[in-house]
Amino acid sequence: MSDPAPGDGAVPPPPWERSPRRRASPARVPLTRERIVEAAYVVLDREGYDGLSMRQVAAELGVAVSGLYAHVAGKDEVLRLMYERLFEGHELPPPDPANWQEQVKDFAREGRRRLLLHRDMAKISMTHVPFTPELLVHVESLLAIFRVAGLPDTVAAAAGDVLSTFMDGFVHEESMWDERRRDSKAETWEEMRATIKGYFDALPHERFPNIVALSGKLFDESNDARFELALDIILRGLASYIPPGDAPPSR
Repeated sequence: MSDPAPGDGAVPPPPWERSPRRRASPARVPLTRERIVEAAYVVLDREGYDGLSMRQVAAELGVAVSGLYAHVAGKDEVLRLMYERLFEGHELPPPDPANWQEQVKDFAREGRRRLLLHRDMAKISMTHVPFTPELLVHVESLLAIFRVAGLPDTVAAAAGDVLSTFMDGFVHEESMWDERRRDSKAETWEEMRATIKGYFDALPHERFPNIVALSGKLFDESNDARFELALDIILRGLASYIPPGDAPPSR
């Protein structure tokens, strides 16, 4: 028998007997280490290194703090995973003895770019050594470039640490000065540099002759230019250790 057509005298069921329609709840996204790391980056960008905590990460994900510990051991592991994520998708090329300095510069430029992706990432980098199983391949590739270039083993062994220390320190200083610029209400770096130059120019010349003489140079260059100059200084210094007979032909 077919249901009565509308308007043929059929009585609809009373509204109080209708079953309330349940509202579909959104599907829960499974908690993973990848999601925890992404949430930690969000907290880092908002709160900074000192404000990053497991409680803040859990709040960002909308879960209890205890739920995080099913996937990570604690904050130290989260920081390590954040640090390792910096290297994902980046591989050094095969070592080229004739082009080793440019290969190292490319490595440093890319490292700086990745450190600048998130606030205070340089601080996290400073507290972690890159000798985890996930990162040893990058260490191996960088050391190969130094050794193929002809650097003595003692210098090659120290060169990677020198480079990473420079990168971390440079990016940390960039972030520090950027925060100072915001605190000083300066809208641009040009305004900030003009203020600093004016202060140096006003110093007593007889006591600070060199600062006054170089006041227009100390903060005149962009961060990119300063980074490139410092890299060149480091690479020239490393190259000076290569015995004359072992120096690769330059391109």
